[in-house]
Amino acid sequence: MKKYRSIKIKPLTMNKITLALLIPFFFASCGGNAEKQITTSQTEDHSQHQEDAEKPAASKSPKKTAMEIVDGNHIHIDYSSPSVRGRQIFGGLVAYGEVWATGAHKATWIQFDKPVTIGNQNIPAGKYGLFTIPGKQEWTVIFNSVWDMHLADDYDASKDVIRIRCTPETLENTVESLTYSVQKIASQTTEISMAWDKTKIKFVVKNH
Repeated sequence: MKKYRSIKIKPLTMNKITLALLIPFFFASCGGNAEKQITTSQTEDHSQHQEDAEKPAASKSPKKTAMEIVDGNHIHIDYSSPSVRGRQIFGGLVAYGEVWATGAHKATWIQFDKPVTIGNQNIPAGKYGLFTIPGKQEWTVIFNSVWDMHLADDYDASKDVIRIRCTPETLENTVESLTYSVQKIASQTTEISMAWDKTKIKFVVKNH
């Protein structure tokens, strides 16, 4: 008759029991953190794409300035510059015989730090709306006391400070973007010009 040897099973100690119970929770916790990290990463990437999609497109008529200091008189023009983009400008996009903001978006404005004379007319120091009435043979340049408005929507002729007339020049080459220039031509004299497409106008400003 065979004799079987008995095997003694040692009881688990408290430390080993605790470790056995904690191991599954440890792996579950690690898996949860990894999943959380992936989700967070995916969310951040998605958010970045959203921010890129929401960025406004570049303006087709960017804001620009033209300025010069002539014997302490700071002359400053603020305007938005539209482009030709293959369109008919004068007599088309810009009508002849109608008041024009001489730029895009808001009305163009001009500021003088000192009193000046334009076309034998005196104009005090200050900021003015700069409007024009384009014509095939002659343009009218208008300095209006109201300078802050959308285009010429609120233009009021009764608030004109002065009006001058000038003869437009026809350019050989196209000026794609509307461009103002303020250029000192003598110790007390400045020439201001506006060119767009193949048309240019200019007038002279003299310090008092």
